[in-house]
Amino acid sequence: MEYDVVIGMEVHAQLSTSSKMFCGCSAYIVDRGPNTAVCPVCLGMPGVLPTINRRALEYSFQVALALQCEVSEGKVWFDRKNYFYPDLPKSYQISQHSSVLGRNGRLVIDVGGKPKEIGISDVHLEEDTARLYHHDGGEGRYTLVDFNRSGVPLIEIVTKPDMRSPEEAKAYVRELRKLLRYMNVSTGDLEAGSFRCEANISLRPKGSKALGNRVEIKNMNTFQAVEHALRSEVERQTAILDSGGTVVQQTVGWRDELGKTEVQRIKEAAHDYRYFPEPDLPPFEVTAAWIADLRSRLSELPHAKFERFLTEYGLPAYDAELLTEDLALSSYFEECVAEFAQPKIVSNWLTGELFRLLNVSGADVGAVKVRPAQLAELLKLLDSGKINVSTAKSVFEEMFGSGRSAGEIISESDLTQISDTEELTEIVEQVLKENPEAVSDYAAGKTQASRFLVGQVMKATRGKANPQVVDDLLAQRLGSMGEE
Repeated sequence: MEYDVVIGMEVHAQLSTSSKMFCGCSAYIVDRGPNTAVCPVCLGMPGVLPTINRRALEYSFQVALALQCEVSEGKVWFDRKNYFYPDLPKSYQISQHSSVLGRNGRLVIDVGGKPKEIGISDVHLEEDTARLYHHDGGEGRYTLVDFNRSGVPLIEIVTKPDMRSPEEAKAYVRELRKLLRYMNVSTGDLEAGSFRCEANISLRPKGSKALGNRVEIKNMNTFQAVEHALRSEVERQTAILDSGGTVVQQTVGWRDELGKTEVQRIKEAAHDYRYFPEPDLPPFEVTAAWIADLRSRLSELPHAKFERFLTEYGLPAYDAELLTEDLALSSYFEECVAEFAQPKIVSNWLTGELFRLLNVSGADVGAVKVRPAQLAELLKLLDSGKINVSTAKSVFEEMFGSGRSAGEIISESDLTQISDTEELTEIVEQVLKENPEAVSDYAAGKTQASRFLVGQVMKATRGKANPQVVDDLLAQRLGSMGEE
């Protein structure tokens, strides 16, 4: 039997606020010692009272707006989500269930070169839990708890079951992460745990409308893991259904090192959490004027920028996609084009030479020493014929490492391109004289010999000769020698 794959995603993203969701502790917990960014509130001590982080609310509502959700107005409140686990000191989490920030949104992803709309079920805000560190070594099995993460603002974005393949799910989480990073509301760092993905997947007979029992997959820490875990689960559920069995609704964890999922627990339903309104936080009033203000503060979003790069700069879709993948890169491109108004040439250098050097160095665009105006200066020198492409690439590599200007490097190393015909004629004659075998090969019809001779001229000029002038001079001289 053939099956349709049905996938919905739940993404939790830590918000980049300065303080935690319900207390004044720092929300920046990277490289902090264990349990050093804590207070009685985020430690869940008896008798403490939470207060709402306004910036976290603003960020979350803006995400809901960016996802084209129907945004809640009027009274909005938090709920208590009750469950017992070592990473939850209060034995409940302050979250949202009966009242959320936005519903019925959408995010458009690219599937095989075609757009596909993924429905957003809801967007809500909650506090993060503590972090558990499990040890199973020579000293025995034990677990340590770090409460630094406890209370960090966490936005949860839940999709409708609109994805039909692991590849679509991977494309969705990539596009959502890009959106959050564009908006500067989350770092989206998967390795640090600030962007965490969970998938709900079920199979049903092809053509059927009824949904099968769903399995929730956790512990997917990379985009590749999302795709691999879902593929593994498709294979597992297919085998169960083909054998006449029934898929059990449960939660499984992805074991990347084993390439398979493992059962963690039977999946809870909403009533298992015994939600009720958080009594220590009064409802807050959301006005149309406040929502309008938040909407006006939204920056240009990735898809809109992609479309603008196509029309305003005339770039191919491939270039526009690469350049708008990262906000810092797209800004770098536009600043460079403002100084050197040839978008395609700028794009070629960024997606070619810059990407190559970034890959070698392991740096990101934000750490590049070469400023956009400096790259524009280099491209102007290349465009004017003062240097050739080979020299420009060498100079750019030096600029990348040192941050020095192109003019300074070219002047210091005497790299100005030689285009003077008389000077190059003398060098061409000398090269022809020193390489009679190549000249004979050319005369015998082996035209590739001319490329060797061009290389010898470039070598003699330390790469400074104008290649086009050299080509023309060699063609003329070799042609005349053939006539002789």
